[in-house]
Amino acid sequence: MKNYKLYIIGFILLITGLVIGWMIKPTPPAVTNSEHNHEQEESNPQASKEETWTCSMHPQIRQNEPGICPICEMDLIILDNSMSNDDPAVLKMSNAAAKLAQVETFTVGEKLNTQSKNQSIKADGTVEMDERTLKSQTVHLAGRLETMSITFEGQYVTKGQKIGRLYSTELLAASQELITAAKYNDKVQGLKDASIQKLKNWKINDELIEKILKTEKPIETINIYADHSGYVLSKKLSQGDYVKQGQSLFTVGSTSRVWLIFNVFESGMKNIANGNEITFTTPSISNKEFKAKISFIDPLLNKQSRTATVRAEINNKGNLLKPGMLLNGVIQSSNQKQNKKTPNYFSVPNSAILWTGDKSVVYVQLTDYDVPSFEFREVTILDRSTKYTTIGEGLNNGDQVVVHGAFAIDAAAQLNNNMSMMNRNVKIKKDEVSDLVPSYVDETPQKFKSQLETTLAEYIKLKDALVDTDQGAASSSANGFLNALDKMDMSLLKGDAHMFWMEQLNILKSHDDKIKNSGDIEDQRNQFDYLSQAMIKSVKAFGTNNKTYFVQYCPMVNNNQGADWISTENEIRNPYFGDKMMKCGSVKLELK
Repeated sequence: MKNYKLYIIGFILLITGLVIGWMIKPTPPAVTNSEHNHEQEESNPQASKEETWTCSMHPQIRQNEPGICPICEMDLIILDNSMSNDDPAVLKMSNAAAKLAQVETFTVGEKLNTQSKNQSIKADGTVEMDERTLKSQTVHLAGRLETMSITFEGQYVTKGQKIGRLYSTELLAASQELITAAKYNDKVQGLKDASIQKLKNWKINDELIEKILKTEKPIETINIYADHSGYVLSKKLSQGDYVKQGQSLFTVGSTSRVWLIFNVFESGMKNIANGNEITFTTPSISNKEFKAKISFIDPLLNKQSRTATVRAEINNKGNLLKPGMLLNGVIQSSNQKQNKKTPNYFSVPNSAILWTGDKSVVYVQLTDYDVPSFEFREVTILDRSTKYTTIGEGLNNGDQVVVHGAFAIDAAAQLNNNMSMMNRNVKIKKDEVSDLVPSYVDETPQKFKSQLETTLAEYIKLKDALVDTDQGAASSSANGFLNALDKMDMSLLKGDAHMFWMEQLNILKSHDDKIKNSGDIEDQRNQFDYLSQAMIKSVKAFGTNNKTYFVQYCPMVNNNQGADWISTENEIRNPYFGDKMMKCGSVKLELK
């Protein structure tokens, strides 16, 4: 009984201790909503600023909310504007990004031919047939080839060689006609001569004609002899084929004298003239060097390769040079018109060059920035060897040219909407363009502002019709817009403000009239671009009665030139593409 009481007392003491411990436990400080929100903003810095979403494959797509790319349907990503720059030719990268791209540079400084009067220009070429030696072997009367000794291309033919035999019913008739004409020649004067001339027109010789007259037997077959010597380049007919008069059997050409065709970049053409010497070699003939002189310069330039062809001629002794052989040539050019200031040429490793067609591209690292920065440069190519490329224009002595990581930089530039290989026409559009429009807001009467807002309401109807891709509704809305314009009282404006409105009014009416009368929705959208520009200028110049409008921008309109429009809502609804790319665009600025 005594032990039982002790257990009861111990249990009570344990419960009492737990209660006292809970009562004296310190209470954590309360977190206010403002503090909580501040912590969330610090943990998610994107939440404290407006986000812009773009496509990694199509950086021209910009919108202020997540979604998918209207072109490739990839998920949009948040655009990092921390490295933004006003100069579209300069790309700023973080140190981590530059390290990840493994960027390496080469210092420009090796001058090539800077003071030389005689410049050496390297050029690749090929051996070609002298087109003046090309001849076509034809038949002189219709018939069937009974035999043909020319059986393959490349076969050599000698002038006068028998190359086949032709069966001809026309020959049979003509020879019989000659025999008959000879019998009646005394009665019909000139009949025999006419028959003889007919056979001669078919290149039948006098000996064969005399044989026909002597034997009085018509002939139906005749031998064909080669008219020219040379190698058969193209064989067009075979034994057993029927031929027409004048039809070609094959083409021959001579290799005793050949053409040397070289390709020269347009930047080097100014230093080349007829008579310049070319020294060249060919991999097919080792340890032998040939020389020739330029005899012809092609007046036309290849638009794709930006090269022109120059031609030299050479006697092909021993038939060493065969058409189709590759040539490595060096042209010694005598530059008679030397500038007082001779230009500098530089060589850089081939890995620095990004080939892009008409002009090539390099990236130059700039040293006067706090973060790694790279400038887009277009350069002209003079020459290219196995390791180095000679640059004529675009680089300066001491430039740090990127030789490793250039493709990664170019990809980042494209994603950031900077100048790149794929997009060289970037124009940075700033919101500060309002400085280009005079401001008459303070002197504009409220009545005129109200009339402008009424016109804006009709403009919005037109914009919505284009969003819906409704050509008929767009024409109707354009008519309503025109009526609203006519009701605006321009006498309320004075001086420069009046003249500025007159200028915008003419533009608005002109393009609105084209929208109203057009039956093509795409043409209406094109005119809407010009109308929107004038409308935005008008709102900037005269203002509104404290109502907010949003100027929105799509970079893909007009072949990536971009276009603006006005909206009453922040949400993007693109009037230039409609359902095709409804969300393509971003808010550019607000008008009040």
